Amino acid sequence: MGETTPEAEPRKLAEEARDRVRFEEEALDLADQVYRVARRLVSSREEAEDLVQEAYARAFRSWQSFQPGTNLRAWLFRILTNLNIDRGRRLQRAPDMQPLEEGDYFLYNKLEEAGDTPEERVDERLSQDDAVGALAAVPHDFRDVIVLVDIGDFSYADGGQIIDIALRTVRSRLHRGRRILKRELADRTVGSTA
Repeated sequence: MGETTPEAEPRKLAEEARDRVRFEEEALDLADQVYRVARRLVSSREEAEDLVQEAYARAFRSWQSFQPGTNLRAWLFRILTNLNIDRGRRLQRAPDMQPLEEGDYFLYNKLEEAGDTPEERVDERLSQDDAVGALAAVPHDFRDVIVLVDIGDFSYADGGQIIDIALRTVRSRLHRGRRILKRELADRTVGSTA
């Protein structure tokens, strides 16, 4: 009838402790990936480290809500993304006026890695400030999708799961975000040659 024997309680506690250790080990194995995505979402290493620390603290506090057998990586990225969205809302209420550090945004680095391509010619015309400004001009919701799908190499479905939006919304935001980014880059490229 579900009676608990004195031997069953320590066994249950030991099993729960093993499950928690296994969860923490698997989560920590993904720390480099979580940090790389966090670094793309925020403007400095310190902010990325803080975001990752907060994400892991939340994940470890709610480890029992994770469903074993599902995608732990996506679950962690969803926590990370939700924390970043909350952070973005706080920043919108009280904007931070600190200057950006060199190398804070992925776009400049992405163009730099492109090699001898049309992107390289664009890179020659764009200053880092132009690239940073173009990315900053992309609204937060669209920028998150661009970072996850284009930089994080997540599928549309995984990106949607992480941000908790429908697949068609991912496609729409990605399309609109890319258009905004392209327009901003084109304006800045043309403006830098004048």
